[in-house]
Amino acid sequence: MIPRNHAIAKAQAIVQYLTPAEVTMLSNEALTGRKGKRNALLITLLFESGLRISEALSLTPSHIQTFENAPILNIVGKGKKRRMVSIPERLADRLRAYAYERKLEPKDRFFPINRSRAWQVIHRAAERAGLNKKVYPHLLRHSDAIERLRQSGNPKALQLHLGHSSMVMTMRYLSTLSVEDSVRINSAVKFDD
Repeated sequence: MIPRNHAIAKAQAIVQYLTPAEVTMLSNEALTGRKGKRNALLITLLFESGLRISEALSLTPSHIQTFENAPILNIVGKGKKRRMVSIPERLADRLRAYAYERKLEPKDRFFPINRSRAWQVIHRAAERAGLNKKVYPHLLRHSDAIERLRQSGNPKALQLHLGHSSMVMTMRYLSTLSVEDSVRINSAVKFDD
C-alpha cells in the first residue's frame, strides 16, 4: 500500500504522454519490417484501449465482445479483476481482420511476444519517428488516459476504463489537463431550458 502523502504527491505530478499525432508517427514507423503490421497494431491497441502491456500481450480474439452494440475487450486485468474495456469500432475491426488473416483461433494470442520484445518494438519505432522523449509501452496507456479525459472530462469513467482500484491513481491525469481543456469540456455541458 502506498502511503497517502506519497500517493497525493504522485497525483499532483504532470504525467508524460504522447499526442495522437505522435502516436500516429510511432505507429507508421512500426509498420516497417517483417512484423510491421503486428507491431503497428500493438501500438494502436495500447493507445486506443489503455491496456497495460501484460493485458495487451495476453489478448486473444475471444476477448473481443460487444456491450450495448459497442465493441469492448472483456479481459482479466491486474489483480485478476475482470474488466470491460471500451475500444473504437475501427480498432475492433482491425483486430478481427488481423485474426482472420493470421488464421488465429479464438484462444490464440494476437501478440505472441514477451514484454521485452514489445519494449524494443516501441523503442525502435520511436527512434525512427524522431520522437525526442523516452517512449515505452506504459506511456501509451498514459496517452490514452489523457486523451479520454480531455474528450470526456469524466475521471470516474476513466478510473473504471483503466482498472484503477483507487481514484488517486486516476487523479494523476487531471493535473495534465490545461485550462483550455477544462473550458472545452465544460462548454460541452448542456442544461435543459
